[in-house]
Amino acid sequence: MYKHYFGLTDSPFSIAPDPRYLFLSQRHQEALAHLLYGVNGDGGFVLLTGEVGAGKTTVCRCLLQQIPASCDVAYIFNPKLTVEELLSTICVEFGIACPAGNSSIKVFIDCINAYLLDAHARGRHTVLIIDEAQNLSADVLEQMRLLTNLETNQRKLLQIILLGQPELANMLERPELRQLSQRIVARYHLGPLSKAEVEAYVRHRLEVSGAQRTLFPAALMGRLYRLSGGVPRLINVLCDRALLGAYVQGKERVDRTTLSKAAREVFHLNPRSNFARPLAAVLIAAVVGLLAMTLYQLESRPYKPAAEASGSANAAADARISAPSAKSAAARSAKPAGALPETLIWPEDELRSGSKTKAFAALFRAWGADYPGGDACRQAEGFGLRCRSARGGLDELRRVDRPAVLLLRDQRGHEFHATLIGLKGYTATFVIGAETRQVALGVLATQWTGRYTLLWRMPPAAHENIRAGERGPAVEWLLRQLAQEQGRTVDPANNPLFDDALARQVKQYQLAQGLIPDGAVGAQTLMRLAGIGDPSAPKLTAVPGGK
Repeated sequence: MYKHYFGLTDSPFSIAPDPRYLFLSQRHQEALAHLLYGVNGDGGFVLLTGEVGAGKTTVCRCLLQQIPASCDVAYIFNPKLTVEELLSTICVEFGIACPAGNSSIKVFIDCINAYLLDAHARGRHTVLIIDEAQNLSADVLEQMRLLTNLETNQRKLLQIILLGQPELANMLERPELRQLSQRIVARYHLGPLSKAEVEAYVRHRLEVSGAQRTLFPAALMGRLYRLSGGVPRLINVLCDRALLGAYVQGKERVDRTTLSKAAREVFHLNPRSNFARPLAAVLIAAVVGLLAMTLYQLESRPYKPAAEASGSANAAADARISAPSAKSAAARSAKPAGALPETLIWPEDELRSGSKTKAFAALFRAWGADYPGGDACRQAEGFGLRCRSARGGLDELRRVDRPAVLLLRDQRGHEFHATLIGLKGYTATFVIGAETRQVALGVLATQWTGRYTLLWRMPPAAHENIRAGERGPAVEWLLRQLAQEQGRTVDPANNPLFDDALARQVKQYQLAQGLIPDGAVGAQTLMRLAGIGDPSAPKLTAVPGGK
């Protein structure tokens, strides 16, 4: 769902044991070394234990990629079997011929012994790997020990590697299994990652999947470590759910709020959490392949813009969007659009190479300015405007409520720029070349790359990075904007201080806007605040086709 949105080539936090994603912490290196020792050793048992999700199976898959050509390996991943069933499975895995319909333990063992002797004569090394070995019964474990009795003067003919949860080590301490325990030539317990390793682990998996930017800020790593306990599988589940949540909300990266919501869903800490519902709807949409459901992600958020004309009408629309069926999703895409085009294409009589210039000309016109060409962001400064180029979601554009140039891609994969000048319910209004067109948001969801550039006006009294401890006109302006957003009046004292109380107000505003609540007025917070009470600025919601 979110791979294209974040520019990834693969799912970075899949729980599948893909060796490409193996993060070789010191613990995992030692675990792999123990398994390699077992494969190249002279027989007996090798034991690798670890908590659920610690990465035992992934280490084992990495081992299988490094097996010497002289080794024959059988891998059993479902060992909850009787003695007869396990022996039969071993024969199947090694390709050992046994009489059809046989159920005799003696016949199975004779066949296996004959195979081991023949393999040894041919210079082959036979290794049996049993995953989830804590599910083996005592009788089966004893039979495994008896299989290792076949040996030469130099080595045992069968090497057995047991992978299991900590209960396996406890089981092997039983008096009746002491003979097997004495034959374990190497054992290792794979523990969780440290806090520093969690950060390296997340970075490693994102790099393997092709991430080109920071999706998990370093400030979140401590919380991720506490939530997961350093267990890789829990890290994967949390990060995967957090990325999906960020995608759903149109955010550029995961923030603390999104991670906390993901944790509540993963650990069922809050059964009433409404975070699960949009995520479930997204997953359903993925199954049926309806890219138009991106509309649902952007419309079903609880946030409602201040310029909303009718709360009851939009509430009804939200209720309709929440229905997850494929039929209703398709209907939603088509219903509001009527005869609207099914795709956005660049006009045939215009050169696509000029799309960027024309798109920025339309954007500047919306601000009452002429675009002279060249670097649009630099040219904007001459008109007292600031520029923001980013990758995000439609929700961010709704909140900023300013026209934007979007990078689109047609059905043939050709890219072009168009200017988004209006949003109304399910419909977007664009200037494409010299034409103005409307299109359903469901269509836009299939063509927008997520790249956009918009303009905004920096208030004369403000400046970037207004921070705690500061005084002066910028702090006065900040107090007025927050008060206006909250619908109250304020008469700030002369030379007010950016104190803890004001920082709390800023954090509350940032949280409501889907920004990182750090209490500092950086570029994004400043841009949102600057849009409050600026009647001369163009709005997406105030043009024909606007909301």
